[in-house]
Amino acid sequence: MTLRESAGLNRRRFLSATAALAAGGLIGGCASSTTTASGATRVRIWSWLTGMDKYVAGFNAAHPDITVELNVIAAGLKGGYAQQTNALRAHNAPDILHAEYQGLPQLLTTGGLRDLTDDLADLERGYSPAAWQGVRPGGRTWAVPMDLAPMVLYYRKDLFDRHGIAVPRTWEEFRTAAQAVKKADPAARVTTFPLNDGSFFAGMCWQAGDPWWRVDGGSWRVDIDGPGTLRTADYWQGMIRDGLVATAPTGDQDWIGAMHTGRLWGLLGASWSVGTLVKSIPKDTGRWAVTTMPTWDGVPANGVQGGSAFAVSAESEVADAAVKFLRWLSTDPAVAKIGTTFTTPFPGYLPSRDVARKAYKGGYFAGDPVYDVLDEAARRVPDWTWGPNALRTFSTVVDRMGGVKTGGTTLTTAVRQTQAGVVAELRERGLTVLEGKA
Repeated sequence: MTLRESAGLNRRRFLSATAALAAGGLIGGCASSTTTASGATRVRIWSWLTGMDKYVAGFNAAHPDITVELNVIAAGLKGGYAQQTNALRAHNAPDILHAEYQGLPQLLTTGGLRDLTDDLADLERGYSPAAWQGVRPGGRTWAVPMDLAPMVLYYRKDLFDRHGIAVPRTWEEFRTAAQAVKKADPAARVTTFPLNDGSFFAGMCWQAGDPWWRVDGGSWRVDIDGPGTLRTADYWQGMIRDGLVATAPTGDQDWIGAMHTGRLWGLLGASWSVGTLVKSIPKDTGRWAVTTMPTWDGVPANGVQGGSAFAVSAESEVADAAVKFLRWLSTDPAVAKIGTTFTTPFPGYLPSRDVARKAYKGGYFAGDPVYDVLDEAARRVPDWTWGPNALRTFSTVVDRMGGVKTGGTTLTTAVRQTQAGVVAELRERGLTVLEGKA
């Protein structure tokens, strides 16, 4: 049963599958004053989103009756989620919390989030299905989507064209392209498969169409070692074994140098990688192009890596004002316009995406228009359910993949070990867990 098929699952049933992770009932309220000296309603938000200060300033300037106060916290996996989870359990959380789609179930297990289903019911049709689905664990709406991050293939069009290498449309063709890249330049590789990034691996497996978690009645069904993930692991194990891809991290100075000098001819990245490339290698204008991910057997599908949403504390005494700000943040055209001044936003709300598309200056990428490709990728995202221990799973899979580069283990072994570890953890916390497909 997919999340879409379980849209009728009510709050009680969903929380019964995560209740053992919660820290008990919530009492009390936010400690700070709910009004400013000027009489405006004070709304507190914790976030690590780049540019949130600019969004907050834009909202405050246009809404003198509400003052949003931003506290910048560490990025999610670097401490942000732990800080927010602890605050919810200690009953001193801010009014608004940062909740990437993969982190939302963890925050939800505290029992400390406001059910926003009625607050946002009128907005559903405006969002990409993947963005809307991402904030509806159990069929109720627990957060407001901000952006969406479908994965695509960025590639050095100049080098592909120079050596007559066709843009790969399937993973079989991608392997052929990788062989051609290595033949053209023995020091170059078609891309890197970063063994230090669990969210990247999850995004690649997402494309295969076998969700790692599903809500099955009052239980969590875990299927990390399902056929789609094993197929993905086997494929990339072969690519690593045959020396057709690098395994180094992305984003650091070595990676930037490799992308610029032609030691790496491609990147399997998310929509936010548009901004990463433009900022990291600005002199590469006209060299790069973007296309949808190669497919398995020609079946169009793209995974997702990242994407932010925002939840409201159940204890917030200014919930209406918090929701008003989040509706603005997610749907107001002004937000997309602000975002285009410092990044290349890809909003989950389709009208806002149109605003971002029109404001995008372009000129960096050759080939198909960037937003056309990203739109197509977003339409290809299959159903996926994040589990209550998704964030820890990212760390687990990275730990298990540690020996892949040296031949001490394989990706397939790492996947099976991750499955066993995730199941054991959930059962240790008192949850009912089922394994495999329903």
